[in-house]
Amino acid sequence: MAGTGQTATARIQPKKQTLEDAYSPPANFLEIDVLDPQTHGVAKKRYTDYEVRIRTNLPVFKVKESSVRRRYSDFEWLRNELERDSKIVVPPLPGKAFKRQLPFRGD
Repeated sequence: MAGTGQTATARIQPKKQTLEDAYSPPANFLEIDVLDPQTHGVAKKRYTDYEVRIRTNLPVFKVKESSVRRRYSDFEWLRNELERDSKIVVPPLPGKAFKRQLPFRGD
């Protein structure tokens, strides 16, 4: 590349991972947990919502911990939005489990 004004690019050697690197908490994290399903209503007006807890230390988030309740349809909407306008691969949602919502079931 002599005479072209460009310099050769050297390959960066990867750093060997230590046990501390492998098992220490990450420098930045975003944890999202979906838990505590609660069923409300009766018959056709019956629905289940879930608690969504978020914890992070990423500077882009003003609130470092939050918790909200969301219905299954909210997760369907989010999945559709992510798949529509991005290249994010979102795993399929679990089924709604209609059989569990039938009024004659005891569980």
